[in-house]
Amino acid sequence: MTELTGWGRYPRHRSEALRPASPKALPLLMASRTGLVARGNGRAYGDAAIGERVTLLATGLDRIQAFDPATGRVSVEAGVLLSDLLNVVVPHGFFLPVVPGTKFVTIGGMIASDVHGKNHHRDGGFGDHVEKLTLALPDGSTVACSREENPELLAATIGGMGLTGTILDATFRLRSIETGWMRQTTTVARNLDDAIRALQETSNATYSVAWVDCLARGAALGRSLIFAAEHATLRDLDALRPDAEPYPASKLGRLAVPLDLPSFTLNRLSVSAFNEFYFRAGAVKSGYPFLVHWDPYFFPLDGIGNWNRIYGRRGFLQYQCVVPTAQARSALGSILERVSKHGSASFLAVLKQLGPGHGNLSFPLEGFTLTLDLPVSDEAFPLLDELDRLVVEARGRLYLAKDARQSPATFEAGYPGLPRFRDQRRAIGATGRISSRLSVRLGI
Repeated sequence: MTELTGWGRYPRHRSEALRPASPKALPLLMASRTGLVARGNGRAYGDAAIGERVTLLATGLDRIQAFDPATGRVSVEAGVLLSDLLNVVVPHGFFLPVVPGTKFVTIGGMIASDVHGKNHHRDGGFGDHVEKLTLALPDGSTVACSREENPELLAATIGGMGLTGTILDATFRLRSIETGWMRQTTTVARNLDDAIRALQETSNATYSVAWVDCLARGAALGRSLIFAAEHATLRDLDALRPDAEPYPASKLGRLAVPLDLPSFTLNRLSVSAFNEFYFRAGAVKSGYPFLVHWDPYFFPLDGIGNWNRIYGRRGFLQYQCVVPTAQARSALGSILERVSKHGSASFLAVLKQLGPGHGNLSFPLEGFTLTLDLPVSDEAFPLLDELDRLVVEARGRLYLAKDARQSPATFEAGYPGLPRFRDQRRAIGATGRISSRLSVRLGI
């Protein structure tokens, strides 16, 4: 038995960890065990990728099966890391249609979580771009899923958190790019009203995201920096960085957190100082376009190895909610007021605009999503329970790939597609056989 956690390092659970010797061995393992779920690179923050009894380690499914530079179509096994795939396709002038905030995730995990990026308002989630996949079912059989073949099972698997089976491989199309640089423009928002307005005004940009100062209060509540960007063209490169390589390689992290930091290092004073520095440094660059390497633009935290150790041995809770546009100002304002008053807020708060979502358990809905981190503490749980009530009242929901502690009632209120998802699980024999700590906790 192995003690496993998500990236947030909370909660912890002992599970038998099995690594299939080959793609063909994985369905056989599934047929012989119960209470299992597949695990990619362990970057889900909570307990979604921890099996109730058995955890199947899928990173060995790491082959790029086919890549056609003429069309941008790629087929990969589910355990391929996004970082490895980017290293292959970027030099050929391609990028993935949607990426999350870290490149150290597997393609299978991206589908199971239906990850959304800084371009969801324009391009939807990653699952919208999957053309087909192969799924290993609980009885050990495999089935092909596409828009034409088993479309309902495909819709349940996208965003289904691995609870319909184990994804073995997938095919999707890449985005063509002229360079590996991003043409970014920064806008300063004095408060939450300005931030929401700025995100709406930059909705024509392919990528748009806001960093939010969670500790700002009063008239400055929700002050933010909005980063809008496009993939830079060769003309942009000639104008702004004529000596730069068109397709720079991925950046290797030079910094790492070598040990768990003491809990007292994260307090209102230290986080406020960081937020003030970050806000001022970003504001200096506002108002004019500049070029940013693709790696730090999309994956800023990947440059710091083991950054989850910043929150200490007890770990942290990443909280991501989405609320409809009409309720965004009221609900998110109330959330930020409570978080600021709490005083140990994250310096990683992010606000994004989302478009409509698809899939029974996919997270996005048309509105605004806020993400923040809180160190695990006795005070954090009642605060998050209070935030849950605000989200439910606003007809919003929480992201399952980040969740580690929401209640079944909160979950059921936010996901009206849950009854249909349960029916689909029963139809393929997944109930009781495929079980993660998340599914048991929430009664999925």
